[in-house]
Amino acid sequence: MRPILLQGHERALTQIRYNRDGDLIFSTAKDQHVCAWYAHNGERLGTYHGHQGALWTVDVDPTSTIIATGAADNTVKLWDIKSGKCLKTWDFDTAVKRVEFAEDGSRLLAVTEKRMGFLGTIVVLDINLDVNAEQSSEKSLVITCEESKATVAGWSCLNKYIIAGHEDGSVSKYNAKTGEQIDNVQIHELDQLITDIQWSQDRTYFITASKDKSAKIVNVQDLEIMKTYTTDTPLNSACITPKKDFVILGGGQDAMGVTQTSARQGKFEARFYHKIFEEEIGRVRGHFGPLNTVAVDPQGRGYASGGEDGYVRVHQFDKGYFDFTYEVERQAKAAQQQHL
Repeated sequence: MRPILLQGHERALTQIRYNRDGDLIFSTAKDQHVCAWYAHNGERLGTYHGHQGALWTVDVDPTSTIIATGAADNTVKLWDIKSGKCLKTWDFDTAVKRVEFAEDGSRLLAVTEKRMGFLGTIVVLDINLDVNAEQSSEKSLVITCEESKATVAGWSCLNKYIIAGHEDGSVSKYNAKTGEQIDNVQIHELDQLITDIQWSQDRTYFITASKDKSAKIVNVQDLEIMKTYTTDTPLNSACITPKKDFVILGGGQDAMGVTQTSARQGKFEARFYHKIFEEEIGRVRGHFGPLNTVAVDPQGRGYASGGEDGYVRVHQFDKGYFDFTYEVERQAKAAQQQHL
């Protein structure tokens, strides 16, 4: 899988998102820029300028009409994808670390940082997908995280619940209409923060990534851990591939730890695990620093990773990926060991 290397950022990548059709990629970095790319050839479609601080997060609505971004300048901005025009800016007390559109695009959640005496919050905004419409300035729901700040959050199937991952390694489930907390479960090791949540295609389960060097698949209904993938490096991101039973994990030792080691020991690779059997089946190298974000094409054609090195690497899956059958591979390994 020869990657397409996208060079549009001057600083570390923070998040990558595909649109629903998988033909566009949006990337954010600490350099204050949002970039849009064509997924099939890596050509840059445009850049969105307007934020005054490091960008942390981006999401695209289901119709690929607008994108939302959150940044260290304490704002969420809404953009018209085609024209690049900023449609709306919402101001907050602290930095916005994650945004995500509801399944139908009618609502947007934003996760704000705990800082300067302000508690972390999950804020819900009503969205009008018409680029010519006036967007409401009102916040339709504010969930305050009093015990442990939320680091990531997203919408479950049919926008029924908001699922949030916390700094203390727990996951919460909130009623998306009232903001009431329904459940809170310790999913990862205590005080090992959850760095990412990404969804299955039907949004009935999700995968978490954590600094405790593991990723877990969790059921929305009762927050039960269904699968666990353990690695030897802190994880920053994880996603579930459609069409094939794999998960992709990304991470690596942070910059402070890497100064004393080589890139190979830093473990800067996208790791593929079998979703059902929880075993690692392959790695893809290339980044010169930790992987901060991984995202998969919703149509199952490929994936993209963004690193501390400022590059986006887009991989189109080749024939070997689609032909791979885990049972055959296991039998071959068993026969090889028997022979030895």
